Amino acid sequence: MVKDTKFYDILGVDPSASDAQLRSAYKKGALKYHPDKNPNNPEAAETFKEMSKAYEVLSDSQKRSVYDQLGEEGLEGGGGAGGMGAEDLFAQFFGGGGGGFGGMFGGGMRDQGPKKARTIHHVHKVNLEDIYRGKVSKLALQKSVICSTCDGRGGKEGAVKSCTGCNGSGMKTMMRQMGPMIQRFQTVCPDCNGEGENIREKDRCRNCHGKKTVVERKVLHVHVDRGVKNGHKIEFRGEGDQLPGVMPGDVVFEIEQKPHPRFQRKDDDLFYHAEIDLLTALAGGTINIEHLDERWLSVTIAPGEVITPGVIKVIKGQGMPSFRHHDHGNLYIQFDVKFPEKDELKNLELLEQVLPPRAETNKAPADAMVEDFELEEVDSNERSQARAHGAAGMDEDDDDVPPGAERVQCASQ
Repeated sequence: MVKDTKFYDILGVDPSASDAQLRSAYKKGALKYHPDKNPNNPEAAETFKEMSKAYEVLSDSQKRSVYDQLGEEGLEGGGGAGGMGAEDLFAQFFGGGGGGFGGMFGGGMRDQGPKKARTIHHVHKVNLEDIYRGKVSKLALQKSVICSTCDGRGGKEGAVKSCTGCNGSGMKTMMRQMGPMIQRFQTVCPDCNGEGENIREKDRCRNCHGKKTVVERKVLHVHVDRGVKNGHKIEFRGEGDQLPGVMPGDVVFEIEQKPHPRFQRKDDDLFYHAEIDLLTALAGGTINIEHLDERWLSVTIAPGEVITPGVIKVIKGQGMPSFRHHDHGNLYIQFDVKFPEKDELKNLELLEQVLPPRAETNKAPADAMVEDFELEEVDSNERSQARAHGAAGMDEDDDDVPPGAERVQCASQ
């Protein structure tokens, strides 16, 4: 039976919550109530501290057991004893002492944290034209930098004192007798709130208010190379957040290719759908394709080179440039043939002079009884059923799929 449910209520979980549920609840709450995301909301800052204190206790099985049996009074020190301060706890989840929100805690990565500040990740969306030609993008970001006014001390020179209560470690060792046993555990130092140092309010830096870092806007020139692939990462070492006593973090931009209205891409190949009329399909002609670099490709269909619906042709070397190479992929063109409407047809008898004669299929025997019929239009419901049955039958034999058709299908999915 849990004596006190206060810490569970703060995190919004049941006293029977698992470690994973506790971790998830704290992570969501910390992101929502972090002081740097709510600079003008002291209630949010207080909520963040309470959530950190609650998780510091409940995430440690030994402290959680003491709290469940004796309540908050049994923990002593008032700090919640989780083995790390709120800033280090935040760094454990998000990779760097709060730097992503302006460096709220400053000294939280002094001894226990990583030796390098967190990496800033961004997605850079680029259209296909810019990938084809290459470009340089100017992208602005906000990052934490060490305060130049106090050189990252947080206050006047000589005003920052190491905490005597914990000898600058931010943690204190506590002991409590439980029956015949003496329990020993660590808790956040209540004298410095786990920071390991103290700064009098009047001595705090007026620029960073004791945070040791300030937020700065930085413009980076991101070089998008020709033919770069979707998901490619461009890294800027040392251009990320700064924190006192650790190496600056990195910035990573991930390339995301935008959908294109005319072309589809697969690796270095491009795929294009071209609709032509029946006359061009039978007697030849010219189609024009606007490429990604504002060139127009004039494609000739030779007379007599019959283009059937769905056929795929290729123009070699007119695909995407290969990333960091000097060759190009191919441009595949799939043709759709647009047949004329019946009111557009004239002089049909002339077709019999230029087209091969009609093929007689399934000719009825001479003694068979024959009935005459005419075709009628199909309504929408009947058309859907007919297409469904037709599609089911098409999958039975795909040996006649033209070369490259599978690649077009993959690109359109």
